[in-house]
Amino acid sequence: MVSVLNAGKSLRNTLNYNEQKLRQGKATLIHSAGFGKDTQQLSFSDKLGHLQKLASRNERTTVNSIHISLNFDPSEKLSEDTLRRIAESYIQKIGFEGQPFLVYQHHDAGHPHVHIVTTNIRPDGKRIKLHNIGRNQSEKARKAIEKEFQLVRADYHQRQALYELKPVNAQKVQYGRSETKRAITTVLDHVIPTYKYSSLPELNAVLRSYNVVADQGGNDSRIFKANGLVYRVLDEQGKRVGVPIKASDLYNKPTLKVLQQRFDQNETAKQAHKQRVKNAVDLSFARQPNLSLSGLTESLRKENIQLFLRQNADGVIYGITYIDHKNKAVFNGSTLGKPYGANQIVQRTAHISSTQDIHNSQKEAPRHQPLPSQAPPGPQGPHKPSSGPAVPIPPGTNETVPTTIDSQHGFIKEVVNELTDAQGGSGPAAELKQELRKRRKRKPRL
Repeated sequence: MVSVLNAGKSLRNTLNYNEQKLRQGKATLIHSAGFGKDTQQLSFSDKLGHLQKLASRNERTTVNSIHISLNFDPSEKLSEDTLRRIAESYIQKIGFEGQPFLVYQHHDAGHPHVHIVTTNIRPDGKRIKLHNIGRNQSEKARKAIEKEFQLVRADYHQRQALYELKPVNAQKVQYGRSETKRAITTVLDHVIPTYKYSSLPELNAVLRSYNVVADQGGNDSRIFKANGLVYRVLDEQGKRVGVPIKASDLYNKPTLKVLQQRFDQNETAKQAHKQRVKNAVDLSFARQPNLSLSGLTESLRKENIQLFLRQNADGVIYGITYIDHKNKAVFNGSTLGKPYGANQIVQRTAHISSTQDIHNSQKEAPRHQPLPSQAPPGPQGPHKPSSGPAVPIPPGTNETVPTTIDSQHGFIKEVVNELTDAQGGSGPAAELKQELRKRRKRKPRL
C-alpha cells in the first residue's frame, strides 16, 4: 500500500475534486463518519457545511483541509467493506480518531485506490499538528495496515512513483474535453501552490515542463480584453492541441485575479533563493570560461536548476528564465542582474547551441522532489572535468586552466580569491568562495 497525505487551505476545493469524480461516475462514496446522517443521505451541503463548521472554530489555522489517497497493488481485489475498514484503521493510526471523514473509491486508474477527505481542526477548536505526519505517523500506519490486512507491500520505487508528476500525454487528451481538463487540473494542483513565481511568463516556464500553458490570447482577442485566462495542452513540439479550458471552469479557479495575488506573495518569498541561482551560474563559468549554452544548461541541471530560453520566430533568444526545482523558485534572468539576462548569457557562452538543443532544454522534465513524507535525495558532487588539452583562459593572459581535478579546483579558487579581495571580502564572490569550500569537503578521496 502507498499512502499520500496532502494538506491544503480549501476544504471546498478538496471536496469538489472528489464530488466531480462522483458526478462523472468515476468514483463512489463508500463510507463516512461523524456527519450525523447515513452515507447515502449526505448532500454536498451536508458534507461541506460540517467540515467548514469545524474549521471555523480555529480561524488562526489556515491549513485545515486534509486529502489522503491510499493506493493498492493492481493484483489486489479489495471489497468495499475491506476498503472501509482500512480507511478507518488508517485514520485512527495517524491521530485523527473522532474526526469526521469521507471515503471515496476512485475507478479511474489501473490500481485500486481510495481518497479520504477530512479536517485537522477538532470540535474543541484545537488543531492536529501536521509537522512530519507523512514521514512519521502515516508511514507507521502504512506498514501496520499492510501487515494487518495482508496487503502487498509496496517497495521504495512504487512509493516514490506516486510522488512524481509526469508531463501530460498530449496524444491522449487532444480529442476530449474531460481528459484535457483532468490532465491540466493535475498539473496545476501540483505547480500553482508549490512553486514561487511572480509573473505569468515565470509560471508558464514551469508549466511547459509538463506540457501545459496558461494563455491570455492576443492583445486583440476577446479573452485578453476580458482579462481572462485559458489553459492549454502542448504537444512535444510545443504546439497547442486539444480543447482550451477556461480558468473559471477548473475547480481550483486558477484565474488571472487569483494568480495575481500569488505573484505578489511569491515576489517576497523567493528572494531568499536568488543568490543560489546566481552562484550556480557564476561557478559554471568559473569552472569552464569557454562554456557553451548547452554546457551551461547541463551544468545547471546538475544543481537541479532548469534553464528555460525564449525565442522569437527567427530563433533569436530574447528571454531567459531560471527554475530552481530544489527551492521551487522561478526567476526571470533580468531580475537577477545584467550578467544573468538573455543578452549577457548569449555573449558569455562560447557558441550558441542548436535550436533543437534549446528546445530540449525547455522540455526537460524537472527533477521531482519527494513530499515531506519521503527523505530527500543526497547532494550530488561537483562535475568531473573531462581529460584532454588545457582550456585557454580569457584573452589578455598567457596561462591555461589545468584539467586535473585538484589543479582546476586550485585555479577556480584563485579566481574567486581575487574577486573576493576586490570586493573587500564580502558580496557574491565571498558566497562563491564559501560554496567552493563546501564542494571541496564533499569531494571523494581516492
